[in-house]
Amino acid sequence: MKNRKLRMGMVGGGRGAFIGGVHRRAAALDGQIELVAGAFSSDPKKSTLSGKDFFIDPSRVYASYQEMAKKESALPLGERVDFVSIVVRNHLHFEVAKTFLEAGINVICDKPATFTLSEARELKKIITKSKKVFALTHNYTGYPMVKLARQMVRKGELGKIIKVVCEYPQGYAITALTGEDKSIANWRADPKVAGISNCMGDIGTHAENLVHYISGLEIDSLCADLSVNIPGRKLDDDGNVLVRFKGGARGIIYASQVSNGDENNLNIRVYGTKKSLEWHQEEPNDLIVKDAREPRQVYRRGNGYVTGAAADHTRIPFGHPEGFIEAFANVYNSAAVAIRDEIDGKFPRKSGYDYPDIRDGIIGMAFIETVVKSSTSKQKWVKFPAIPK
Repeated sequence: MKNRKLRMGMVGGGRGAFIGGVHRRAAALDGQIELVAGAFSSDPKKSTLSGKDFFIDPSRVYASYQEMAKKESALPLGERVDFVSIVVRNHLHFEVAKTFLEAGINVICDKPATFTLSEARELKKIITKSKKVFALTHNYTGYPMVKLARQMVRKGELGKIIKVVCEYPQGYAITALTGEDKSIANWRADPKVAGISNCMGDIGTHAENLVHYISGLEIDSLCADLSVNIPGRKLDDDGNVLVRFKGGARGIIYASQVSNGDENNLNIRVYGTKKSLEWHQEEPNDLIVKDAREPRQVYRRGNGYVTGAAADHTRIPFGHPEGFIEAFANVYNSAAVAIRDEIDGKFPRKSGYDYPDIRDGIIGMAFIETVVKSSTSKQKWVKFPAIPK
C-alpha cells in the first residue's frame, strides 16, 4: 500500500491543546499522513469548531469518540481512518484505545498508555486479540543521536554497563511553590484524571523509557523518594529513584518540576567498562562519548560517520539542527511502517519495528506504581513486577 497517504483520525487535541498540535505537525511532517477525521473534544461544539480549524470535512467531525469509532469502522477500507491518535487525558486512554482496537482500527497513543498498570495489562490482551498496531509516543526515542546511543550499546562499544543516570528537571512550577503564581495548576495534579503520580507519571516515565530504550536494561528493584512541595497539591512534583537493574548495573532516575531555572533538561549518562556516553535533550544533535583513557569525542547528527537507524531518521544535512517535532515525527514514521504492513496483511515483521509499544507502556505504568509504592513504604527497596517479553 504505497499509492496513498495514511488516513489519520484524532481523539482529543482540539483548540488550545498543546500536545494535539504537536501530534498533528509531527504526523504531517513527511507528507505520508493526512488528518481526515476526529472527535477533538468532549464538548461537541468545540469538536466542530476544531474540525473547521483543521479543514476537516464536517461529516468526519464527531461529537464523541464512540460515534467516531462506529461510523469510521463502517466505511470501506481506503476511506476510513487507517489509525487514530489518542491525545486525551490519562484516565481516558484505556477506554478510547479499547474502543478503536475492537473496531478494527490501529492506534497511536500519547503516553502513559493507561491510567493504571492493570489497565495496561488488559490493553495488551486487547491488542493481541485485535492484531492491530499500537504505538506509544515516547517521543525522545525518535532523536537520531538517541538511536546512535542505542546502537553503540547493542554493538558492545561501551562494554558491560555499570551505571545509568537519567535526569528530567523542569522548573516551571517554582512560582506556585513560592506563592507568586497560582495559575499554573493543571489536570496533571488531579489524581482523578492523571493517576497516582504527577511528576513521575508525566516526565519521570520519559526518563525511565529513555534508560530502557538506550541501555536495554530491565529494572529488578528500586528505592524511591517522592515529595510534594507545592502547597495544596496531592501529587508529587519532585522525585528521586535509585534503581537496581537485572545483571547488576545500578541507576539513578530523577525528575522534578520545581528545579528552579531548568526548562526541559532531560539528559542521560550511560557508563560502561569500555566507554560511556552522554546525551542532552536541549542539545539533541550531539552525542558525547567518553573514556578515561583517551580524549572525549562528540558525534554530530547528519555526518557520514553516523550510520544505521540514526542516519535513517535524519532528514537534513549536518549544520542544520533537528529537534522536538522531528523526533516526534520519527515515532509516527516508524509506526506508519507497521500500519502499512497491517493494511497489506504483513504485520508484524519478524525484524520488528522501532517505535515504543504496549510493553513499553506496561513498563511505564509498572514504574509509576512501584515508585509510588516504594516512596510510601518503610521497606523502601521494592521488587519490580515481572513484565513478559
